[in-house]
Amino acid sequence: MPLLTRTVDPRSSDVLSLANSPVLWVFALGVFAVIIVQSALYVRAARRAAPGLGIERAELSNAFRSGAIASVGPSLAVVVVAIALLALFGTPAVLVRIGLIGSAAFETGAAKIAAESAGAPLGGPGYDQHVFALAFITMSLAGAGWMVATLLFTPLLKRGSARLSDVNPVVLTVIPAAALLGAFAGLTLGEFPKSPVHVITTAVSAAVMLLLLLVARALKADWLKEWALGISIIVGLAAAYLAHQALLAPAA
Repeated sequence: MPLLTRTVDPRSSDVLSLANSPVLWVFALGVFAVIIVQSALYVRAARRAAPGLGIERAELSNAFRSGAIASVGPSLAVVVVAIALLALFGTPAVLVRIGLIGSAAFETGAAKIAAESAGAPLGGPGYDQHVFALAFITMSLAGAGWMVATLLFTPLLKRGSARLSDVNPVVLTVIPAAALLGAFAGLTLGEFPKSPVHVITTAVSAAVMLLLLLVARALKADWLKEWALGISIIVGLAAAYLAHQALLAPAA
């Protein structure tokens, strides 16, 4: 804590000198270390439990590979947003608050509210080290609320799922699938009113995803299913760029 307080200068507008300070790098790398250890423990636990569940080692390796490949596509969008926010929050804060925990929209909104409450627009005049520290603390506390809620409610939900499985095991299959479909459908439909570009992007990415899955089924190409999400996101981003340029062309 003394290292952090000695670094902060409320009158300085050099935000990046504080945002990239060694103490924040230490904390960020610590979070990465915890996640790496957790991932290793989960992989080891999955390999130990697989034989008892009748899952072959090749099938387990295929699941790990599919998850790794499928994460590439969504990560591209996060990387683009993270690069844009480096000038505001610095590398350690972006890595932890956006790259690993939380979402760009939520974190940026929390930081904007905190900065404006101090009388300084985010990244604008008056955005000094004092305002950055306030915005960073706000993002961290807001994100901690989700983690605490998960810690408290996960055991309760686990008990509820156990009781439902005793009554009707099929319910546990239907409810999670319906919840995922409803969540993603809500997020997708919420983008439609923003602009025609959002509609075009969604339609193109959905069409590409459907086409890839159909081709993968017809050719029995399991590898194509693994890459389908990443490819559809990349094509969707390209479609968004082309649609945006096309809509700007008449105005230009």
